[in-house]
Amino acid sequence: MGGKVYTKTGDKGTTSLIGGTRVKKCDLRIDSYGTVDELNSYLGVLSSYISEQETLDLISEIQNVLFNVGCNLAMGEDFKKELKESVVAPILIEHVEKRIDKMQDAIPELRSFVIPGGSRSASFAHVCRTVCRRAERLIIALDETSPVDKTLLAYINRLSDYFFVLSRYLNFIENVAEKTWENPCK
Repeated sequence: MGGKVYTKTGDKGTTSLIGGTRVKKCDLRIDSYGTVDELNSYLGVLSSYISEQETLDLISEIQNVLFNVGCNLAMGEDFKKELKESVVAPILIEHVEKRIDKMQDAIPELRSFVIPGGSRSASFAHVCRTVCRRAERLIIALDETSPVDKTLLAYINRLSDYFFVLSRYLNFIENVAEKTWENPCK
């Protein structure tokens, strides 16, 4: 992995997909995996505010899965058939669902709409949730013209649920009151 970071091959607004196909940097595929990369970066920030090992372990797994998701999305159509290891395994969705269930069992029942905020970690979990939803929208749009693995789509969908519950859980374990919606238009 040595050598120079810059190649100058993208100076004219194009980049290469895995497999060599060149596309514009504004291509929906690039936007999709770029947003997944953005989510992964926010997870790095989020993890720096968390001390609970079980949560850190799952975030680490999620970051590695998101790297695979990015690789999957970065493949040209012909090349995608070659690298099956970039497809999300159903067991990884189960890991996220089990953690959602465990956190939901620990926190109070949701009785009103939650406004992003609270503790620093919970606030970053909300940022992760919204970036994840944007990634999901982009991936769904990409799927309209270039089929995306359905398990990958399900994983991204489940992650946004995870980040919502995680934000509530982090506020709960840090003993910080959740911000709830109070309708100013009454």
